[in-house]
Amino acid sequence: MFALVLALFLAACSGGDETESTGESDGGDSEGSGEASGDQEITVTAKSEISSMDPSLITDTVGFQWAGETLEGLYRLDEDGNLSEGIATDSSVSDDGLTWTFDLREDAEWSNGDPVTADDFVYAWQRAVDPDTGSEYGPYFLGGVIENAQEIADGEAELDELGATAVDEHTLEVQLEKPVPYFESMTVFVTFMPLNQDFVEEHGEDFGTEAEYTLANGPFEMTSWDHEEGWTVEKNDTYWDADTVQLNAVNAQVVKEVSTGVNLYESGDLDQTELNAEFVDEYRTTEDFNIAEKPYLYFFKFNQEANEALANVDVRKAISYSIDRQALVDTILNDGSVPAEGYVPSNFVNMPDSDEDFRDAQGPLVEYDEEKAKEHWDTALEELGTDEVEIELLGDDTGTVSNVMAYYKEKLESTLDGLTINVMEVPFNERVERDQNSEFEIEAATWGPDYVDPNTYLNMYLTDGQNNNMNYSSEEYDSLIEQANGEYAQDPDQRFETFPEAERLLLEEDAAVAPMYQDSKAQLFRPSIKGVFTTATGPELEFKWAYVEE
Repeated sequence: MFALVLALFLAACSGGDETESTGESDGGDSEGSGEASGDQEITVTAKSEISSMDPSLITDTVGFQWAGETLEGLYRLDEDGNLSEGIATDSSVSDDGLTWTFDLREDAEWSNGDPVTADDFVYAWQRAVDPDTGSEYGPYFLGGVIENAQEIADGEAELDELGATAVDEHTLEVQLEKPVPYFESMTVFVTFMPLNQDFVEEHGEDFGTEAEYTLANGPFEMTSWDHEEGWTVEKNDTYWDADTVQLNAVNAQVVKEVSTGVNLYESGDLDQTELNAEFVDEYRTTEDFNIAEKPYLYFFKFNQEANEALANVDVRKAISYSIDRQALVDTILNDGSVPAEGYVPSNFVNMPDSDEDFRDAQGPLVEYDEEKAKEHWDTALEELGTDEVEIELLGDDTGTVSNVMAYYKEKLESTLDGLTINVMEVPFNERVERDQNSEFEIEAATWGPDYVDPNTYLNMYLTDGQNNNMNYSSEEYDSLIEQANGEYAQDPDQRFETFPEAERLLLEEDAAVAPMYQDSKAQLFRPSIKGVFTTATGPELEFKWAYVEE
């Protein structure tokens, strides 16, 4: 679900980037030790209006961005993608992995002066799974993780039965349904942010709809919001770590057209704006040009029951081998995106107790090889008893996606004799609906991480899983993922031996999906702005440690 939402603006959930610095080539300074000077105010772009600043209701990356700057949960992600102190100063977990205890700082305040307490977390999490709230992500994230969350969401248990308890003002105890080794990483996501109950209930349905109806406990607070035009967040002087925050204000301006953003950047009205292929070559050699790699994967989903041919593993392998991923990112996208080598993206998660990236340790599992493509195709046609195959390819109807879809069609039809690809481009919402209803043959899909762990990608394809939707089923695959999250849940080394085995089964043996490319964002960013970086599951651009150096 997360990734499908991310694709709008916009996930899976998605929503989120990795740790490649923006604004300077050698990375930002997450310790805040840089020399700030001049006017500490910057202006950046937003692709769309904020739908809501209510963390229980946010479903898009624009909302994730700005709620993530004005609110703070138990932890934040630092420049290296590691958990850094937020409201929690320490944590412990029981031997069985079911009970987490978080010690909360005593100097945390809301921007109205109220203390941030354990009750604020309990209230927020109860509200997220309360059926009356109508949260999409509350049941999705907390269900099956925190004790009784799913039962509450289904109306089968009371709110006070949720496994989150305020032992005292500064001690939060969380009871899980089962050991979840990545639970602390999940708490970075906006759904887990605390809420001030009195403030939320005072404003009711207005909460999170205007700047005056927001309340901050993070590095910044929203001070103005001109709907459809832009908004401003200013340094929150009540923030417990305010001494680290050097920016006085961050202005966001809604800019929907890339050309408009470039013109505003050139005129000095913007300090950051995204680029597309049309502008990349023009700016690539300038000091303002920057590429921010994101752990968002674009891939083919093969619906094995929607088309007889796609039930044949050699057809799926032939299609995967036919795509020249390097040419795709170099020629069609030209925005810094990189060829996918597996289903778990690169620069996303490291192996246990190591600096080695999961992707590097696993190695590439997909490749471009026309000879292998033709061999598998010939085998498939013989097994199918035909010399012609027709398959529909579903994708979004936006400009960039249209170019990519045209490339897929040309490459597949020119490589695989007898194959006809019928491209079906539809509005995003329609594609999401068709995905959820398994109404596609091949879908050009995308997925973004919900938390920093390989499981956020690999658990998608459990038999009858809610994000499977393509009728893939493997008892061996199910067993591997269940082992990783069951008997190996508290053994990192065993988990990270099991995940690569599952990924190899998914891609090399079954070719259940075909990864294509990993997204990146090409942008212009003032070189004088330092300390900004992207994160995997937090704000798309983290400004807590940013500053302007004149």
